[in-house]
Amino acid sequence: GNLRTLGEDITEELEYVPGRFKVKRIIRPRKACSCCEAIAQAPLPSRPIERGRPGPSLLAHVLVSKYADHLPLYRLSQIFAREGVDLDRSTMADWVGRSTALLETLADAIGRMVRQGPALFADDTPVKMLAPGNKKTRTVRVWTYVRDERAWSGQSPPCAWYQFTVDRKGAHPVAHLSGYKGWVHADGYSGFDGLFGDDKADEMACMAHVRRKFVDVFSSQGSAIAQQAILRIAALYAIEKEIRGMAPEDRAAIRKARAKPIFDELEEWRHAQLPNISGKSPLAKAIRYALGRMPKARPYLSNGHLELDNNTAERAVKPVAIGRKNWMFSGSEGGGKAMAIAYTLIETAKLNNVDPQGWLTWVLAQIADHKITRLDELLPWRYAAQAA
Repeated sequence: GNLRTLGEDITEELEYVPGRFKVKRIIRPRKACSCCEAIAQAPLPSRPIERGRPGPSLLAHVLVSKYADHLPLYRLSQIFAREGVDLDRSTMADWVGRSTALLETLADAIGRMVRQGPALFADDTPVKMLAPGNKKTRTVRVWTYVRDERAWSGQSPPCAWYQFTVDRKGAHPVAHLSGYKGWVHADGYSGFDGLFGDDKADEMACMAHVRRKFVDVFSSQGSAIAQQAILRIAALYAIEKEIRGMAPEDRAAIRKARAKPIFDELEEWRHAQLPNISGKSPLAKAIRYALGRMPKARPYLSNGHLELDNNTAERAVKPVAIGRKNWMFSGSEGGGKAMAIAYTLIETAKLNNVDPQGWLTWVLAQIADHKITRLDELLPWRYAAQAA
């Protein structure tokens, strides 16, 4: 009984409660009028999927698990089974189709925003699709178009728009970007060629691709010439790091003064190297590639809206590449379309540092009754503003 308290130590421990399912019961009494026998009952509140049992947060969880966390639906079904809920993979596949159909207008709105900017980033990546019935796979494409103006402090929130096609024909990007006359950052894939020309978009090549070719030669052969090229390109990137976030006109002025001499010298130096090396060597190939692409990378020197590479689009196709290691979707274009809509929404939310699960739950709770003319009220940055 002689102990005095001197103070206390508090140790915090983090525990985890697995996702919990809640059944929400909607009780609607039916009432009869005593004088005229008419029966009245409150209507059912609007739900994302009519005749369906899943609430908005469960639908959002299925979409985020599949497209942000790359969980195939059969694995999600096993996780739910451990929690005592029996949800078949095919049921959830149906939910994915229905909820993305509901969200399609929102994905289209993001696509329109992407195509309203002065510059965008474009890329594509292959995905395996299982042809129905015959167990064979075919390769389909997911295209991404990104508008991200943070590098020059533009006013638009960053947006990523995805499209799905059954092949890689150049007609697809031409259709996706029809009428777009800004700048398109792209790698040298010939399928993008139809985007460029008089009264069409302008091309900005990717210096990361140029650099990569020299890095490959240097890592396999230790070539001093390749190393020189890498160091010169690094000097261009060092300037980019300094000017990130500045106004476009300031970026252009600094590039003209400091990057242009390095860029010009790099081109001249490459021309000078070619006669001294074997034309069939990987180094000569890297130099020829660089000389083909660099004139198309030059516009960034005088335009502060442009970036030195297409890494913004490459980062946007990465989730698709991770996803395809985990799932192959069955051979329906519907599955491909659902995937493109889901990626558009989830990756745009992530670009804006918005939690996709919270935002999609909020959207799915109201989109069925939402006026199509006021769709912009449901975009992720609007959710962030009202949640703040």
